[in-house]
Amino acid sequence: MDPQNAQAMHLAMAMLAFMPIIGLIFAAIVIIPLWVIWKKAGFSPWLSLLCIFPLVNLVMLYVLAFSEWKVVPVQQIPYAGPPYPSPYPPAPPAQGPR
Repeated sequence: MDPQNAQAMHLAMAMLAFMPIIGLIFAAIVIIPLWVIWKKAGFSPWLSLLCIFPLVNLVMLYVLAFSEWKVVPVQQIPYAGPPYPSPYPPAPPAQGPR
């Protein structure tokens, strides 16, 4: 085996050693936000683990988008608008007798 092939083989072996670590980092980047989204939607957050499988993640995206979320909406306070200024200027301060 010539030295150039041996060097390429060592480089390939080093890349194969780091690929699982890169895969775990990528999975964490995808699974953690989906875990929070499923939980906020009122579903089981364990469904986020299904995004690992190809095409299942697309199905889960449609399930999230078109299903009825099981959360209670927050009561909205009606907007009253900005306070209107007084039509008259303020009265000058009262002075006592001199």
